Amino acid sequence: MLEWIQALDAGALLWIQETVRLEFLNPVVECYTTLGNGGLLWIALSLALLCWKPTRRAGAASLLALLLGFLCTNVVLKNLVQRPRPYTVVEGLIPLLTSADPNSFPSGHTCAAFAAGLAWVRTLPWRWARVLAAAGAACMGLSRLYVGVHYPSDVLAGALVGSLCAWAAVKLLWRWERRTQSPSEGG
Repeated sequence: MLEWIQALDAGALLWIQETVRLEFLNPVVECYTTLGNGGLLWIALSLALLCWKPTRRAGAASLLALLLGFLCTNVVLKNLVQRPRPYTVVEGLIPLLTSADPNSFPSGHTCAAFAAGLAWVRTLPWRWARVLAAAGAACMGLSRLYVGVHYPSDVLAGALVGSLCAWAAVKLLWRWERRTQSPSEGG
């Protein structure tokens, strides 16, 4: 079964390289995916959200989700699975970028994007911002495929882990808010 998944993953990446990559789009996607290095884009946005009362809950939830996602992907799963990057395995794949981390599964960039993005979907007060958060997360996952540093199954796993971390962070935050809310505030 693993060989079948590997073949499907490799075929998808080669298809992306041959039919989806466009010369004018390459620098845009490279720039966007690089913004996700170390979760910096999501951390910076989360910290900015903490500074304004209407978005403070979103900032706190996303920072917690990012921490949970980092622990799940970078500390546990990548070291457990140790799947090599596709550009070291897939014959004919030409990556637009490479990574210092040799482990591919799951995608940490995608996990961080979905952890923060879906925490924002659950906590931001404006519909347009929630849509933008979900779209930004999806674009990060797709960018990892486009530049050739992850397999589709890496991105799907990263999205799943990030989504679960967002769900857990929001639940924990709501539980903490209920416990700390004073009786005079309607708690």
